[in-house]
Amino acid sequence: MSQERPAGSLSRDGTAAFTGIFKTFIGFLVLNVGTFLMLRLVVMYTALDDHVGFLQQKQDYLHIKVWKAAFYTHVFSSLLTLLAGFTQFSSDFLKKHRRLHRLFGRVYAWDILAVNFPAGLIMAIYANGHLPSKAAFLILDSLWFWFTLKAIIEIKRGNVQAHRDYMLRSYALTLSALSLRTWKIILTSLTSLPPDIIYMMDAWLGFVPNLLFAEWLIFRRGRGALTVQKRRPQPRR
Repeated sequence: MSQERPAGSLSRDGTAAFTGIFKTFIGFLVLNVGTFLMLRLVVMYTALDDHVGFLQQKQDYLHIKVWKAAFYTHVFSSLLTLLAGFTQFSSDFLKKHRRLHRLFGRVYAWDILAVNFPAGLIMAIYANGHLPSKAAFLILDSLWFWFTLKAIIEIKRGNVQAHRDYMLRSYALTLSALSLRTWKIILTSLTSLPPDIIYMMDAWLGFVPNLLFAEWLIFRRGRGALTVQKRRPQPRR
């Protein structure tokens, strides 16, 4: 004979389910808007015009072929990284499309390790904002490479949870492509600071808050799993 669950328990389950759906919706909405804005940015650079967007601030570097190649490589490949990573955090997608999950995961990883990491290093060396900005972008690029590599290593070892944690860290840094531009708009709108100072602040704000938020999510998920484990009835000896 089945036992009826208490009404309060059903209410809590319903609220938790709604909250989870709402958070997922907001997350996908933000990512879709961000991806659309990135796509518009990429389209702007397809004309290879040296006087549009960010290139207007880099006129002194346009003659450096290695920098220019790194810039266009980063711009055109970063959208692929953003889209490929977009598929990696849906449990439903993983369950229903495991092969696609692995395929997009490989695209994401190799795009970072083999394409964007070397391009990012070159761009970091020539970054605006003097030494603080260069240091910020070098740290960002190095962490991006390391977290992505660790995610690959952990899944090959069968450590699924560690793989998910490192992928979350990696994607938090991938999203710096969006947060960098967001913080720049905020800083230029609310302050009258010189462009170099804004660029130095933006270089750090673009990825440090993202990474801190990822660490909070990892900590919260780990604490939640521990709580569930403690609540499970212990076998009688």
